[in-house]
Amino acid sequence: MSKKFIYPLLPVLVATSLALSACGTAETQGTPSSVSQDASASHGASALVVGEPWVKASKDGMTGAFGILSNTTDHDITVVGATSPAAATVELHETVPGSDGTLQMRAKDGGFVIPAKGEFVLEPGASHIMLMGLKSPLAAGDDITFELHTSDGGRLSFTAPAKDFSGANENYEGSHGTDDGHGAMDPSGEASHPASPTQSK
Repeated sequence: MSKKFIYPLLPVLVATSLALSACGTAETQGTPSSVSQDASASHGASALVVGEPWVKASKDGMTGAFGILSNTTDHDITVVGATSPAAATVELHETVPGSDGTLQMRAKDGGFVIPAKGEFVLEPGASHIMLMGLKSPLAAGDDITFELHTSDGGRLSFTAPAKDFSGANENYEGSHGTDDGHGAMDPSGEASHPASPTQSK
C-alpha cells in the first residue's frame, strides 16, 4: 500500500523543485536591470547638448573654446569642469570688469549653470572654456575633443573645430598674465561677441 502513495508524490516533488528553480532564476535576472538603471542615471550630462562648438586657433600658450550649452531637462544642470587632451589644464572662465575698467578673465566659481529648458552661451569676451598649456599648435581645421563634467557626476564628450579669430587682447586675473584673449575690444571698452567666426580656407 505504501508504494501506491510514494509514486504520486514524485511528480509533485519534481514540479516543486522546478518552480523554486524558476523563481531563483527570475530573481537573478532582475539584478542586472537595477544596476543598468543606476548606471544610466549617473550620466546626467546626456540631457546636455553642445551646439556650434569651436576653438580659437592658437600656436601655443592658451586659448578658448566656445559654443552653446542647451539643457533639455526640467531642472538646472551645472557644468563644474572640463578636460581636453589638447591642453595641460582646462578651466571654466567668466569675464568680469577689472579695477582699471577693462574686462578680465577668471575661473568661474561654481561652474556654469544651464537653466531648465534653457541655454548657456560660451562666447568671446564672456564665459568660455579655457585651455591652458597647449600641448601642440591648434591650426584652423583641427578637431579638438573635450569632456564636460556635471555636478551630478555626468560626463559629456564633444568635438570642436579650431577656427581663426582675430581680435582679443583681454587681461587675465591671477597668474595667467596677458594673452591673445578671446574677444575684440571696441573703444567703449566692451567686448564684441561673435557667435562663431568664419573658418579660414
